[in-house]
Parts: sequence; C-alpha cells; structure tokens
Amino acid sequence: MKKLTHNYCYLLLAAFVLLTTSCRKDPKPDGEKTETIFDGNIASTIKGFYLLNEGNLNMNKASLDYVDYTTGVYQTNVYSSANPEAGRSLGDVGNDMAVYGSKLYIVVNNSNKVEVLNAKTRKRIKQIDIVNCRYITFRNNKAYVSAYISAVGDANAGNGIVAEIDTTTLSIERRVTVGRQPEGVAIVGNRLYVANSGGYSPKNYERTISVVDLASFTEIKRIDVAINLNRIVADANGDLYVTSQGDYLNIEPKLFVIDTRTEQLKKTFELGVRTFCLDDKYLYTVNSNGQKFEYNIIDVNTETLLNRSFITDGTGAKLAQPYGIAVNPVTKEILLTDAGSYVNPGTLYCFDTAGRRKWSVTTGDIPAHFAFIF
Repeated sequence: MKKLTHNYCYLLLAAFVLLTTSCRKDPKPDGEKTETIFDGNIASTIKGFYLLNEGNLNMNKASLDYVDYTTGVYQTNVYSSANPEAGRSLGDVGNDMAVYGSKLYIVVNNSNKVEVLNAKTRKRIKQIDIVNCRYITFRNNKAYVSAYISAVGDANAGNGIVAEIDTTTLSIERRVTVGRQPEGVAIVGNRLYVANSGGYSPKNYERTISVVDLASFTEIKRIDVAINLNRIVADANGDLYVTSQGDYLNIEPKLFVIDTRTEQLKKTFELGVRTFCLDDKYLYTVNSNGQKFEYNIIDVNTETLLNRSFITDGTGAKLAQPYGIAVNPVTKEILLTDAGSYVNPGTLYCFDTAGRRKWSVTTGDIPAHFAFIF
C-alpha cells in the first residue's frame, strides 16, 4: 500500500487487519478469472494494460490483472497463471510497475524484490533483490529503483539509495545514496530527481529532492521543498511536479512545481493530492479534504488549475478510496481505481473524455498501478 509504512491512518488499518485475520493461514489471491467488460477492438493501437494490485502489508496478496483491448476481456491474477512454480501470490505489497522494451518490471516492496517479466507472456525472467524497494524509472537502457534499504518501520533507518540496473543483464551496476526513505523518481536530461520522505521518523521528516548526476552517479545537491515528499513526475517542459503529504496532523499536503533549469521552487498548489498521472499537457489529480474527494486537471503548459472535474457523472462521490489513476495515451479514456476497504477486492472504472463512466470491474486488493502494452 502506498505510504503505508508511515501513514498513520494506513498503519491503524493494517493493525486492525492483522488482529482480525490472525487466525487465518497466509491469505493469497484467488486463481485466474476472466470477464468480458466491453466490446473489443482488434485494430486497437494499444493491445491492453496491466493493473498491479498492491495488497495490504503483511498479507502477501499482491497480484497482477490484465485488460485486453482487442477482446474486451479482463483477466485476474495473470502472474500466477503464467508462473505456477512461483505460487499464487506475486508477493507482499506491489508498489510500482512499468514496461520498458519487451520487459515488465514490478517493484514488490515488502518482498524486497523487483520482478522482471516478459511483457507479452508474463513469464518471469529474473528476480532482482533490493531491500524495501519503492519506485522505478528508466533512461538509456538502465532502470533506476529507489529503496529504503531498511526494515519496514525502522525508526533508526539511515539514508536510502537508488539502484541502477542494466536492462539487458538485469544486474545492479551502481548505487547512489540519497535521503531517508526515498520515494518517487524522475529524470530530466542527465539528472535523476528523487523525492525523499523521511517517513520512518515523523518528528524529523526529510524535505528535499536529491539531485543525482547520471554520468557519475553521485548526489550533487538537494532542493529544499517541503516535508514528507512522495510522488514526482517530470513534464515535457522540464518541470517537476512533486507531492508533499504533510504530517497528517497540522501541516497540510500540497503540490509543488520545481523548475529543473534553475532547480528552484516555482509554484505551489494548495491541493492535498493523493495520486496523480501526467498525460501530454495535463496532470490529472485526485485530491482529498477529509473524506471529500476532488478530481482535478492542471494544464502544465500554463501551470493553471482548470475549472472542471475529470469525472462529471457523479461517480466520483460514490468512491470510497480513489487510489490509482492512468490515462489511455491514445483514446484519452481515464482509468481510476477504488481501493474500497483496503482489505477486500477493489474496483477499476473507465471514464470517457467527457468524464462519464463507460465500464467498471472488480479487481484484486488495492488496485493501484498501470502499464500499457502496445
């Protein structure tokens, strides 16, 4: 679960889950199921997408689903069906996922590994061991993975790292030390930007972005932003959008814009962003204010918050815990997940460009991360 390791609300929920399920035997995802959810399009430019279900901490229920655009069929738990020798579970807490080249990379946080699969067959190619790994990005045939390199919840944990992985040999080539509990990673030019959270020591949160020179693979500076940074994405203009989660008590979460040409704070949005995704010139954000959710769009070219929601049919008000978001890069349909109770199957929704629901389907536990297949 995203930020579960230091989000107080999630920790309380996880504790409740462990107490109420302590008599169960190692719950695992159900077997593969298929369901037709829309009319397929054989000529679809995008063949489909994977959906990574995180699964709650210590529940060993991370799973991988697939939507086939050519047939309109939704398949659950496709990792286990393609890799029966691996058992029914992908691992404990699927924290990030991306396709690069012919491979699908899945960061499994509490299982301390990156699973590398053939993106078409889903067969496992290799497991790369990285302790408490978090997020992944790519550049020039290298993968970059942020990691806490400490046990979950360790209040005495030191600085984290980013590991550089060669995408051909799938071996870790270099490591660089960054801030404590590093989260999102993004690349602009020859520099890697890492959002440091310091989430295991809430009285002493980190508040910086580490700037790493890719050639020397050294941290060359830090940009002061705000406490408890989390997600980060770079737009086509070279600006970074980074979220701060605040302290969950008195300091409100916000969204910040960093100009990588000056490496200075450029703009602040007073938005409590839970999740976001960037598509072309638009940043789609899901924001929370207590239990009320807003579904906003930011034009990154003008850096303005648009006066409209990306959900227009009232569905947004019915979601319990909106969690993961993606935009189909061809059709511009918006995909949004609802984690529900966090301990039971969630729901995936698809909205058209006018913000109206097209279809929905039941997923695994805590549906969160998307990866499209062309």
